[in-house]
Amino acid sequence: MKIARRTLLSMSAAIVGLAFTNAASFAADYTLRVHTLVKSPHPYNDMADAFKKEVEEKSAGRIAVQIFDSGQLGQDPAVIGEMGFGTIDVMISTVSNAVPVIPQFSIFTMPYLFDSMDTVLDKVGPGTPVHAHFAKIFESNGAGMKLLALGASGTRNMSTAKVAVNAPDDLSGLKMRTPPSPMDAKTWSAFGMLPVTVAWGELYAAMQTGVADAMESSLPGYTGSKLYEVAPNLALTAHTIQINHTSISQRTWGKLPEDLQKVVEDAAISANAYGVEKAIAYDTSLVEKLANEHGVKVTRPDRAPFIEKIAPIQVELADELGLAEEYALLKK
Repeated sequence: MKIARRTLLSMSAAIVGLAFTNAASFAADYTLRVHTLVKSPHPYNDMADAFKKEVEEKSAGRIAVQIFDSGQLGQDPAVIGEMGFGTIDVMISTVSNAVPVIPQFSIFTMPYLFDSMDTVLDKVGPGTPVHAHFAKIFESNGAGMKLLALGASGTRNMSTAKVAVNAPDDLSGLKMRTPPSPMDAKTWSAFGMLPVTVAWGELYAAMQTGVADAMESSLPGYTGSKLYEVAPNLALTAHTIQINHTSISQRTWGKLPEDLQKVVEDAAISANAYGVEKAIAYDTSLVEKLANEHGVKVTRPDRAPFIEKIAPIQVELADELGLAEEYALLKK
């Protein structure tokens, strides 16, 4: 009886909480549905929480924010389509998954483009030529989205199912999972790898079944999706810094009065800065956790041979993929 009573109390509390959330949404003038693709712990979800808190507070309750993490609203390509219709309002995700509609985002998957997480916002943050460039692309590409902010969510590192990576030669012949990005495919081919395009939501199964036997990701993504179970060899190559975008549906943006537009944009900028802080903290703490708690074999390759391998083809890749303008902006 005590167990049943506790269960009923828990259910009642959940129903009351849901009712309160719905009541808050109904009381607001506007409700923003926010999509992230990942499970916590992850900077995207931390950013979504920070965005929600600031928007609701600074709008004095005129805007309610509902967060749907872990791909509840779909994978990124479908979500981008929904953003165009205004049925999903805001997304926080990696630029890699937006490459089919923003091809210029491919530049951010070029290895060793940035010096460190500490300085990345100096290159892509608000007020930079890079942000202005991509904001203009968003305006003209017809996807129906407005760019609010660019940020960074950690270093991306190599992991494999069976092979420990200590040097570039260890990559040769491995089937490398890539997102739908020409830059990724051409980059890893330069290391003698065999690119295989796999959606993030299908990556665990692909590694488990041998469709792919190597992958790269941020440490929070690797940990949160339990990819260490199928790719237990982690090499801290730090070959790219994962750039993310926070974007809003143009339809949604157009419905907001100017004062609330400013609230939303300011909150996105603040959330992206917070995301960088969280990403740096995750990168530091997760390696130890992965090794000690999950039995991940961690290697720390010398980055110099990897940089030496890719440096000669960076300009060539940028030119070949029509990204010379973006490359020049980032290398200024």
